[in-house]
Amino acid sequence: MSEKKIFTDSGIEIRKVYYPTPDSTNQPTEQPGQFPYTRGVQPDMYRGKLWTMRQYAGFSTAEESNKRYHYLLSQGVMGLSVAFDLPTQIGYDSDHELAEGEVGKVGVAIDSLEDMELLFKDITLEQVSTSMTINATGFILLAFYVALAKKQGADLSKINGTIQNDILKEYAARGTYIYPPKPSMRIITDIFEWCSSELPKWNTISISGYHIREAGSTAVQEIAFTLSNGKAYVEAAQAKGMDINVFGKRLSFFFNAHNNLFEEVAKFRSARRMWATIMKNLGATDEKAMMLRFHTQTGGATLTAQQPLNNISRVTIQTLAAVLGGTQSLHTNGYDEALSLPTEEAARIALRTQQIVAFESGAPDTVDPLAGSYFVESMTDEVEQKAWELINRIDAMGGSVSAIESGFMQDEIARSAYEYQRNIESGDKIIVGVNKFTIDKENPIPGFKIDDSIRTLQAEKLQKLRSKRSAKNVDRCLNQIVVAAKEGSNLMPHVIEAAENLCTLGEIAGVLRGVFGEYKG
Repeated sequence: MSEKKIFTDSGIEIRKVYYPTPDSTNQPTEQPGQFPYTRGVQPDMYRGKLWTMRQYAGFSTAEESNKRYHYLLSQGVMGLSVAFDLPTQIGYDSDHELAEGEVGKVGVAIDSLEDMELLFKDITLEQVSTSMTINATGFILLAFYVALAKKQGADLSKINGTIQNDILKEYAARGTYIYPPKPSMRIITDIFEWCSSELPKWNTISISGYHIREAGSTAVQEIAFTLSNGKAYVEAAQAKGMDINVFGKRLSFFFNAHNNLFEEVAKFRSARRMWATIMKNLGATDEKAMMLRFHTQTGGATLTAQQPLNNISRVTIQTLAAVLGGTQSLHTNGYDEALSLPTEEAARIALRTQQIVAFESGAPDTVDPLAGSYFVESMTDEVEQKAWELINRIDAMGGSVSAIESGFMQDEIARSAYEYQRNIESGDKIIVGVNKFTIDKENPIPGFKIDDSIRTLQAEKLQKLRSKRSAKNVDRCLNQIVVAAKEGSNLMPHVIEAAENLCTLGEIAGVLRGVFGEYKG
């Protein structure tokens, strides 16, 4: 079947890919879909298939979040992206004393398999791609998800999605860690190993530059630190005897999109090229194991509480940067997120921004539209050069884990954040509506509020769960996890069995605290 032709409104045909000269016999050696993938990981990019449009959502209880998921799916979202509350992220049940004041606030509270069932009520896991932004407890949430898929009668070989599972950036930039680096890396390689045979379509890690950028890094630092962390995960898996050509295909990345359109496009292009080189040097021979596939989220730190409707324009620029840079999936922030969780209206406008870029802008009609621009090609080279300089410094320290333990990454990010803020305060950097073009009086934007009674509801659910489950089975499952942790055998089968026997997230995380200890920072 011949490919459908695409034309502008003026009747000009748009070719799938452009080269310095139209003569097909004189094409450069580097092409889209071929090493080192500067121009994209697919030969036809979005002409073959658009990026996955995700909307990051999760708040309050599983029941409330489920309603938002059904709404987003009805509006054209292609994949779900789950936000978890802080207690879930750091391994505490909702009724733990340290969870007070945080339950359901920045994401959904998930304490057990029963909560996971409510979260995905009337959603068939085989038919949806799910991304879960979870790190220290990523293995537990994955276990809940797998247990739910099995209850639904799903074929695990068809289950498709991603867990963030990137603990190194938590030590460097974000702070939701539980265990020290070495046992945390062991848990991650257990996930790689188990998913390689049992969950082959699952992306076992989303190596995240997003939070590094949110903490104040530059674009160059974002990719240098992220790719360096990625290298550490690959080396840890190889040290465990795993095949880079197998697990390498299931690695994905998560980047930020900021307002400097051309630097952001150059960042994405150079990151692909660099990762292909890193993987090849580490021994990868399979092309798919060398491809950098990435999800993008528009920049939360770029959103302003002042004149929040201006954020719609910012998100549009960032959406274009991600698409022109070749992202595989995208979440667009709501204009009100500097004030609260996004309202339904703000989430809809954010999704419509992606849809307008997809169907009205023409940006997806040809592969790598900015290729050949003197500016963008030069910027791609310069971003890459500066990022390699940083990676080489990290390698000289012994790699990412050593660079984090010595505070190098944290100090570099803090220095960049300070410089950026100083430039805003001096007026050298203009933020529209903040330090220029301000207004005297603003109309308040209604925010999205979470009721503090959520904790009481979750505590009641936990009480019922504990009263009906088998205490004997719970003790047996938790003890098996402890034994596996001490022996060094793979934790995942035992954690999944614990999930199926209604052990809670806090109980599973807690028994491993007893074995591994806690990281104090």
